[in-house]
Amino acid sequence: MVLRADTHPPDMRSDYTFDFDPGQYSAEDHALWHFLCERQKPLLKDRACNEYLKALQDLSIVSEAGIPDMRRVSDMLEKTTNWTIVTVPGLIPGGVFLEHLSKRQFPVTWWIRGKEEIDYLKEPDVFHDLFGHVPLLSNPIFADYMQQFGLGAMKAKGLKATKLITRLYWFTVEFGLINTAEGLRIFGSGIVSSAKESVYALESAAPNRLGFDLVRMMRTNYRYDDLQRTYFVIDSFEQLFEQTKPDFTDIYAHVKSLPELGESDVLPTDRVFTRGTGQ
Repeated sequence: MVLRADTHPPDMRSDYTFDFDPGQYSAEDHALWHFLCERQKPLLKDRACNEYLKALQDLSIVSEAGIPDMRRVSDMLEKTTNWTIVTVPGLIPGGVFLEHLSKRQFPVTWWIRGKEEIDYLKEPDVFHDLFGHVPLLSNPIFADYMQQFGLGAMKAKGLKATKLITRLYWFTVEFGLINTAEGLRIFGSGIVSSAKESVYALESAAPNRLGFDLVRMMRTNYRYDDLQRTYFVIDSFEQLFEQTKPDFTDIYAHVKSLPELGESDVLPTDRVFTRGTGQ
């Protein structure tokens, strides 16, 4: 019987990790994983960025056998960027999650969605984490950004700026777009793991697509239970890393002095790729 999101295994450690056991997945679980992968592959061709697509293939995350052995993927990742995968039962406390990131450990939840949850989850499952998040951790620049984020977010808690840095994570790691020579492409895990949003994020007339702006992103509200009203576009992973490298203490103070922005707002100062219809 596969562990569910609300189940804590008896051997779970104080940091919420436990040993991965591929034997606890059923044939039905593997078949569901295979279905999700096969559905996403054609959708991501010419929509996801090349860095993600290459990593997905290099790490052999998609296979006929079903859910990959996370120990094998972790070993490959460690040799590439010194990141490892740690298995967790579901959502874990934010402080614990950030501490793992600061140590170049990515928590991957064990459970997989049921058939009734194919297109909407209340919290991430193994497909979202392993298929969505893990591939780009093999990109050296993005891997460094993720560790940098973990360290910065731990500091943000003491500065009472967790909400602000969470927005940065949301608009980059989860729902980020990147501008390439071939046009806008997806890199955010929340998009690449979603059949509906993979198409919507690039092709719908509804959402705004705005250029990366750190202060702007930290001011912007979002909804976690619906398609995005606004996406932010980076020019490169180098830009993402370099512009988030400085200490955020003064940036937080500045953002707190400004009004929050709605999900669909567009400012005169925005670099607008697409102004959405909002419909």
